[in-house]
Amino acid sequence: MTAVAAREAAVEVVDLEATSLRELNQRLHDLAGSRGPAAWRVLNPNGAHAVACGIDAEVDVEVDGHVGYYCAGMNKRATVRIHGNAGPGVAENMMSGLVLVHGNASQSAGATGRGGLLVVRGDASSRCGISMKGIDIVVGGSVGHMSAFMAQTGRLVVCGDAGDALGDSIYEARLYVRGSVAGLGADCVEKELREEHRVELGELLLRAGIEASPKEFRRYGSARQLYNFKVDNAGAY
Repeated sequence: MTAVAAREAAVEVVDLEATSLRELNQRLHDLAGSRGPAAWRVLNPNGAHAVACGIDAEVDVEVDGHVGYYCAGMNKRATVRIHGNAGPGVAENMMSGLVLVHGNASQSAGATGRGGLLVVRGDASSRCGISMKGIDIVVGGSVGHMSAFMAQTGRLVVCGDAGDALGDSIYEARLYVRGSVAGLGADCVEKELREEHRVELGELLLRAGIEASPKEFRRYGSARQLYNFKVDNAGAY
């Protein structure tokens, strides 16, 4: 058997037209703390919800097709590649690992994510990175309105345009946008793009496999006025 054939034989193929989604996810969950196939391929997802959700193992999962809500949600350590579009909440509450969407993503991509890297090759809809808490998100296209709403920590990189109310009520997350911004949310301001930020941005783009010059981006972040209590303004609270 050749090396290529051996690798292909080692891939666990699951067809969701013949196997239930519950069984697939249970088998992936069972990998936590035990040995099993290190590479998986999921066929015919047909927009199913919560595909490859809750993985806690160093495995590679290829999903051939479009998925619905919460694909790769709560991901920990796994690499999940979606060869299609993803519905709302892809990589929601992600802890670590890599989630790659080769198509577009619906609203709330990477919501509340605490770590790892989410890459969307196409566009992401509204509320991308909402309440992000340490996740890194790189979008090859544009994002919709209210993206990075209440973003606490982490980085959001947008290679296209950003919709209205970008970074509304933001805390300490860093936002990088190459295109135009329809409008900034409360307490979100444009900030200087220093050399340290260009280096950081270049590393993120390299990890995401996206060719773009960090010099073409603008940086946005918190003005640090909204969440600071000022005793002189106590009467207004």
